[in-house]
Amino acid sequence: MLRELRSWPTLLLVLFCLGVGIPVTVTLTPSQDLVAFGQHISVGARPPDLSVAGPARLVQVGNTALDVDRMHVYGPLRPELTMGPVQRNAAAASVFDPSDGPQARDEALSAVTGGFLTWYVLGGLGLIAFTITAAAGAAGLRTLVVLRRQSRTHGGDHEPLHEIFSYCVRAARRMTVIALVTAVLAWLVSGALAVGGTVSGLRGVTSLAQLVGAYHLTPDPVGPPITGYDGAVIGDSRAVRLGGPPVPDATPDDVACARSTDSLAAEIGHLTSAQVLNLACPSATITSGLRGPQDQGGRSVPPQVGVLKQAQDLRFVVVAIGPNDVGWTDFLRYCYGVDDCSDRLTQGEFDYRLAAFDRVYGDLLIDLNDLPGSPQIIVMTSYGAFPPDADCADTRAEGYPGLNPEKIDLLTDRNEQLNAVLVAGAQKYGFAVAHPALGLLCEKGTDGLGPDLQGMSEPFPFHPTGIGSLRMASSVVRQIEPPPAE
Repeated sequence: MLRELRSWPTLLLVLFCLGVGIPVTVTLTPSQDLVAFGQHISVGARPPDLSVAGPARLVQVGNTALDVDRMHVYGPLRPELTMGPVQRNAAAASVFDPSDGPQARDEALSAVTGGFLTWYVLGGLGLIAFTITAAAGAAGLRTLVVLRRQSRTHGGDHEPLHEIFSYCVRAARRMTVIALVTAVLAWLVSGALAVGGTVSGLRGVTSLAQLVGAYHLTPDPVGPPITGYDGAVIGDSRAVRLGGPPVPDATPDDVACARSTDSLAAEIGHLTSAQVLNLACPSATITSGLRGPQDQGGRSVPPQVGVLKQAQDLRFVVVAIGPNDVGWTDFLRYCYGVDDCSDRLTQGEFDYRLAAFDRVYGDLLIDLNDLPGSPQIIVMTSYGAFPPDADCADTRAEGYPGLNPEKIDLLTDRNEQLNAVLVAGAQKYGFAVAHPALGLLCEKGTDGLGPDLQGMSEPFPFHPTGIGSLRMASSVVRQIEPPPAE
């Protein structure tokens, strides 16, 4: 066996298994799916390089790859965590709970470590298979070399064939054993170093931001200081009240955003005798409207949060956002236009958009939490449009299938999922939540005030009417904290 260790075929085989076998094993071993910190994560290893040590890596699908410097690993096995857009849910929030937090962190640590160990065992089996295959090939080549050498002996004075065969079998056995032992030892040492680096890096981590580092860029203040207002409204067309009377002495932004005299901000002011600044704009999303500029009405409207930062001494801020971020109109039109809109393709698209909204919503919440003067924040949920058994002119579209109870149930469920994200984020920061209770389309009103939502025959279907805007304001006013006593 000692002589075999010095033979060049065995040395080449060992080097091949270490230099090629381990990288191939790392590349081909499938990542293991798990849940940690309320996120769906796949655990594997990043492709090895020639460095002695390096960080683990977090890959966010469709976005970027981040080195996790906290998890610094020696050797070729450096963990790689792959995840989709960050989910905000109860499991993610539980790490901040004083009673459940320690257990949640321990479970997350166990899940990530266990997932990597599973990947590691599968990789070890793959390396063993690779080594055996390589050893078989090396043994075959070695046998051919021996046979060729023996065939060149003078006068055919070579060893008997059975002795040649016996020698080749023993040599193949020895080189296979040496290659397997070396590969397994290298894999065990690499695994121990990787697990040690993983556990050490995850110890004490309470969030993904702490794991990979946090970076938050907030909108800059825009324009001159604004005074004389008690509150403000930011958001989309639901808060604008599309179709209402235009405001007098309108600014260019008021005109571009079609802000009306019976908007959510105006109605809150009427109910509370407060001065309320209206910054909402139709088609606004968090990224294009609230946290970034928005092209609307032939004008670049500045970020609503940027303008909001210039408002002095606000007591409250109302936030109406969400449907535009998930492209609600796309799903609504689709359900009107096809016989069955519950296909998995559009469901997957909705899930993706909701997860993306969840992420940018988190950035908005940070902005709101850091507003000057710390005003009260009130997040308004998205109202529904139809009762479960709705069947009227507003559920029909000429030339198209229209809506039925199954489609309405699907749309209602998706709206509830959106609201769950809105509520969960607000609760995390201790913000208030307003749930507007509007009369739905196809329902017959009983108070004689008219419908709360515009129907399909009106200019802005599914948007609130004047009375609907008043009901929305009523739900918000109930959440506004009274001003401090003087």
